[in-house]
Amino acid sequence: MRISSPIGLLALITVGCSSSGAGGNDAAAGGATATGGRGGSGGRTGAAGSGAGRSYTTAFPLTENPISEGGNWINGQTDGIDWHDMSTTPGLAIGHQSGSSYTDGTALLTGSWGPNQTVEAVVHAVNPKDSCYQEVEMRLRSTLTPHSCTGYEISFKATKTSGAYLIIVRWNGSVGDFSYLLNTSGAQYGVTEGDVVKATIVGNVITAYLNGVAVGTATDATYTTGSPGMGMNLETGDSSCIGTNGDYGFTHFTAMAN
Repeated sequence: MRISSPIGLLALITVGCSSSGAGGNDAAAGGATATGGRGGSGGRTGAAGSGAGRSYTTAFPLTENPISEGGNWINGQTDGIDWHDMSTTPGLAIGHQSGSSYTDGTALLTGSWGPNQTVEAVVHAVNPKDSCYQEVEMRLRSTLTPHSCTGYEISFKATKTSGAYLIIVRWNGSVGDFSYLLNTSGAQYGVTEGDVVKATIVGNVITAYLNGVAVGTATDATYTTGSPGMGMNLETGDSSCIGTNGDYGFTHFTAMAN
């Protein structure tokens, strides 16, 4: 999400399935149905094909646009229409947002997932630029259908300046209809190459972690079901940001539920 002012962060904004300002975060989730998945670089997908005890791990071994990994992902544009897709090359997943705000690249795992969920991912980030609002995003209890995305988004800005931030957002359905649950800024919340980000939801408590340390929490009881996933935001008000989607993403992703 793009942060314009501390007050603006507390507002409910109406533009896209992400929480970025003029470029927004991405959130979409949902559930087609698939049970396994292919892991990256020999990665694996896990446990119980659906519901409690399920897990999925990938290091993105394929070249796919949009990401599918054998039908294990749905995407923001292909399936949600109003957002953007995510793609992979071996070892990297990136988003494809361009133009309109709140239409982040989004991908959600398919199938049935238990309510207590964890997403953990390793960050790729080079050539950071504050005005691009390049965000890496994790999704929990999310659902994506045509013209609607709901669930929770946890996002870190891919820079290490004072303009970095952490946000936790609830998506309410249409593009740009979201509510901030947490907005906090500072260089300590920024991420760069090799950082490990994690988000959990247990009951109504959402917790964000950076390199194993809890750095923010929020509570919300709106959604009790949905899928884990990932997303990427890119703000393109600064024309030099256009086409920088490949400068940031995830090199490894794990989701678990119980």
